[in-house]
Parts: sequence; structure tokens; C-alpha cells
Amino acid sequence: MDFKNVFLMTDLDGTLLDDKKNIAEADFRAIDEFRAGGGIFAAATGRGVAMAERVIGLLSVTSPCVIFNGAAVYDFKADKFLWHSDMPDIADKYIRMLEEKFPDIGIEILHEKLVYVTDNNQTVVEHMAFEKLVPCYRKLEEVPQDGRFKVLVAYPAEKMRAVIDYTLENCKEGVNWVHSSPMYYEMLPPGVSKASGMKKLIELMHYQDKFVVAAGDYGNDRDMVAEADLGVAVANALEYVKEAADIVVSDNNHAPISEIIEYIRNM
Repeated sequence: MDFKNVFLMTDLDGTLLDDKKNIAEADFRAIDEFRAGGGIFAAATGRGVAMAERVIGLLSVTSPCVIFNGAAVYDFKADKFLWHSDMPDIADKYIRMLEEKFPDIGIEILHEKLVYVTDNNQTVVEHMAFEKLVPCYRKLEEVPQDGRFKVLVAYPAEKMRAVIDYTLENCKEGVNWVHSSPMYYEMLPPGVSKASGMKKLIELMHYQDKFVVAAGDYGNDRDMVAEADLGVAVANALEYVKEAADIVVSDNNHAPISEIIEYIRNM
């Protein structure tokens, strides 16, 4: 297939990025070749602006990307939001309920280019250290209402099931919940997902005539993978993500994007 007919969108963590959060040299080369042939390359990530910009910069991505797990389309080159969906007011009620039910829970509110921490724990501390971010520590009522794009629950993986079960029973109206990693569970605006973000980006950039390829590994990638013209799961993906995919490629530690691009070339 001619690359100029293709729009390739990939998840970052667990897909493009290896376990040490690096990008394989083979993937760098393949992405460069793909773009040189006219292909459009973009990312769809749960990360916000501050967490994603290092990776986007390394790849010199020029297309807008889907961030905040679909709550925004952002043009890193122009440094501006092209579209976004804010959290509803009911999110505060759900945060209060989680604080009461799970006193040791960690809560991060991703707001435009800032990360607010309203409830700190060791999982949050490790997350901020790993991302090399300095968050804004605030009480919930001190966090600006406008520009909140998602709420991230940070909790040890072995304790997360209880949080998920509680939200599905008590906190499901008016929001969308996604499990984005073993220790992260995210509250998004209603109807928002990476799949909806991908559709919005395609609409904004007039990519409707492109052959859409989407790659991912975790639950928050599943619908995006399922709805693409070519859905791709990496070998380390959850089983139900693999079931939604058209093909399964190498795991995130073995240059899966280069394999995807080679597959596209041979279609």
C-alpha cells in the first residue's frame, strides 16, 4: 500500500514505548520512512500535554495527536488545543465518594498543561517522579473547574479491583471510566475515549479518505483498535484487545511499529 494513503495512530505506553519508556531505533527509522513516503503518523495517549511532549518531540510529530485518553486533540507543533471536552461537575461528587471509601487513594486531575494532586499516595509520588513532573498540590475546591480533562486514580494494582467495582456500582452516571494500566484508573467526560478522539482528529484534519491504522495494548485502546481499518495489538496486549485487532505484532520491547509499517507496505 502507498504510504500517502495511510493515517497511522499508535498508543505510547506499552506499545510504541518499551518497558524502559524508550523508542527502538528500528521504530525511529520506520516512522521516518513512513512519513517520507507521505504517511501521516500520530499518537493517541492517556498522557496530557506535559507528559506527552517529550515523546512527541523525540519523534518530531507534525500531525495533531489525541491526548488525555481522547478528551482533547492537541497540535504540539502549534502548541494549541484544536478541540477538547471538559470534565462534568459530577466528577467532584465522585472524587469525594472515592476519598471517603478509600482514604489512601491517589487522585490526579489533569488540567490543560498542569497536573493537580488532590490526594497524594505512594503511587502518585512514583508516577510524578517517573514522569519528572512537579505537580500542583491543591484541595479539590481549589482546582480550577474549567480545563479539567480527566481524573486519574492512582492506586496499587492489587487494590484497584475494589475501586473499579465501587465506581461501576456507584459512580458511572455522566462520566466514562477506563482502566489504562494496572495502577491507573481514569474518569473521563461522557462519551470520551481514544476511539472518539481518533474520530474527532480525523474530522478536524479531513483524513476521512485515509486508510486508518491504530495500534495499542490496554483496555483504553480496545475500541480505537476495533474501529480502525486495520487494528493492531502488540504481543503484550490484553487478550480482549488482541481479539479486537486484525493483526498481532511483536511486543513493545521489539520494535512493533516497524513491523506494522512493513505490514502496511506489503498490503
